[in-house]
Amino acid sequence: MPEDTKPLFPPDFLWGASTAGHQVEGGLHDQWTVWELHNAAELARTAEHRLNRLAIWPEIKNQAQKPDNYVSGESTQHFNRYETDFKLLKELNLNAFRFSIEWSRIEPQQGRFDQEAINHYRKYLSRLKLHNIEPVMNIWHWTMPVWFAEMGGFKYRRNLKFFERFVELVARELTDGVTYVLTINEPNVYTSYGYLLPEPVSGVRWPPEEKSPLAASRVYLNLLSAHRRAYKILKRHKPSLQIGMASNLANIQAKRPHNILDEEITQLMRYFWDWWFLKHSRRQQDFIGLNYYFTDYYRFKFPVLPDDPKMPASDMGWYMEPEGIYPLLLRAWAHYKKPIIITENGVADRHDEYRRWWIEETIVAMERALSEGVKIKGYFHWSLLDNFEWSYGWWPNFGLVEVDRSDKMKRTIRPSAKWLAGRIKKLSGPK
Repeated sequence: MPEDTKPLFPPDFLWGASTAGHQVEGGLHDQWTVWELHNAAELARTAEHRLNRLAIWPEIKNQAQKPDNYVSGESTQHFNRYETDFKLLKELNLNAFRFSIEWSRIEPQQGRFDQEAINHYRKYLSRLKLHNIEPVMNIWHWTMPVWFAEMGGFKYRRNLKFFERFVELVARELTDGVTYVLTINEPNVYTSYGYLLPEPVSGVRWPPEEKSPLAASRVYLNLLSAHRRAYKILKRHKPSLQIGMASNLANIQAKRPHNILDEEITQLMRYFWDWWFLKHSRRQQDFIGLNYYFTDYYRFKFPVLPDDPKMPASDMGWYMEPEGIYPLLLRAWAHYKKPIIITENGVADRHDEYRRWWIEETIVAMERALSEGVKIKGYFHWSLLDNFEWSYGWWPNFGLVEVDRSDKMKRTIRPSAKWLAGRIKKLSGPK
């Protein structure tokens, strides 16, 4: 291959897709499933008020107004169909897969561990390796055992010992053959939606629905401690592990670039949303895990909320600017000089109109960043499968693979995913 056409992506680049256990596995009993069952009828009743602003509302209204939409239930049956889904990864030329370990399966009752669940995840990992798919393990992706939630979850520092015990088990039982581990997923999102922002501001409802700045501060600080402690436990057990966390980073910009007040609020939002948690855990990050969905524009006003363009918008009404990941990659590299793995990146797009464009713009942004010396080790699309999208339920479609839950969970690879498979083949160069 001529030098001027040599791929910028290194041969060992991780091309992957992401999932989360609660969103795909099925058959779970955790604090989210309890909350879903309690709130499904009300979420269905208020769906039109919450969602009729969306362009896709006429298509989704029948589904969104049914309580079943808000219950994860059997989900996509990934727990039992993972072998089929691993074969889909291979069809898509993906060589890596991000997934979560469900704490509620392993420790359904305090101090009582389910060996069958542990064995399941061992087999799960062994099958990934057999398919030559690099596992990227996420230890905590927002869900927890009911007993832990009833104790107050991460709101109380005294509860961290239970999370540490779970991490010890994961380190001991489930890290053979594993190189990459994410301790926690998006602490800023979990804290903001669960403990800080009321529904009229955030647009969503999340358990435990305790809206208190004091509680939010305690949860955020305790999640920071939980990550630091998990890092030490994992390193002590297996020093070769590469450990990070999945950070939700937004490309935050001033609505009026030359307005001093807009610039000031932009800098504050960048610091507290993007960098505070990473800054205070930088010694416990072997790489930067970066989740990107949003470019947000801020104007100096109260409440402090994004003032984004209305178009183009995804099915969820989120403003789409995929190329916004480029300045984030540059900033993350400038701040920390550590390898970056894009651990989530995707778009809700049931008609597959925007996904190829979104991925193509993201790849161009990664190429630009690589050409400027940024070390990017992997890209994980959200998500491999259409999945349960938390309080929105089943109607948002993020999957490279469509899942028809009305037809025995039939999997169908979307055209954009077929395009991505071909693009990966070209970018990977000759073997």
